[in-house]
Formats: sequence, structure tokens, C-alpha cells
Amino acid sequence: QAQLAESGGGLVQAGGSLRLSCVASESTFSTYNMGWFRQAPGKEREFVAGINWSGVSAYYTDSVKGRFTVSRDNPKLTLYLQMNSLKPEDTADYYCAAPLRYSSGSYYYTSMTNWGQGTQVTVSS
Repeated sequence: QAQLAESGGGLVQAGGSLRLSCVASESTFSTYNMGWFRQAPGKEREFVAGINWSGVSAYYTDSVKGRFTVSRDNPKLTLYLQMNSLKPEDTADYYCAAPLRYSSGSYYYTSMTNWGQGTQVTVSS
């Protein structure tokens, strides 16, 4: 089974930055829409950012627009999430996911979506 492996999480003060990485195990991921979701304790998993296979089009949930940037390096089979101006409400487990379905300005997971194991991000106030 194809795998995704996230890294880069940690503890940071409010206003700080982190960069998450997600490495895919198979080259087919370079043809997929990919993205990041997060899940805070007691809350449902939510979409954060997604990017199409070529890296040309990216979409974000409103709460992270202007602060987070999603990008990808297909030859390296790696997806990134640069997170700046972090807030305590960004605290969550962050998951890499692919493939995703695009519709009306957002990305959605399906029964075919693969998930990483997650990386924890904690933002202190």
C-alpha cells in the first residue's frame, strides 16, 4: 500500500513558524492532487490546504489564508506546508492526504485517499 510520511511538527510560540513535510512512497503521487488536513482534540478533521498535481493551483481554508503556503516538489515526491504567524487555534495533528478530489474551490478526501500517520503541532500563547 502506498504510504505518506509527515514530519516537521513541534511546539512553537504564537507568531512563530513551522514547515511540515510529507514524503510519498510511490511516484504515482506526483500525478495526484494532494493536501493537508488537521484534527484538534475533540473536533472533526478539517481541510487546511490543497494543491493540484502540477503545483499550479492551491486552495486554503479561510482561517489560514495569508499565513500558510502549500507547495510540492514532484521529483522529490514531497509535499510541504509552510505555516507562519501561528496561532494557538492552529494546534492540532496535521495529516497529509492523497489523492484528493477537487470541487468548487476546495479539496475533499474519498474512500481512495491515503493518509499519513500525522504530525503534532502545538502553538503556545
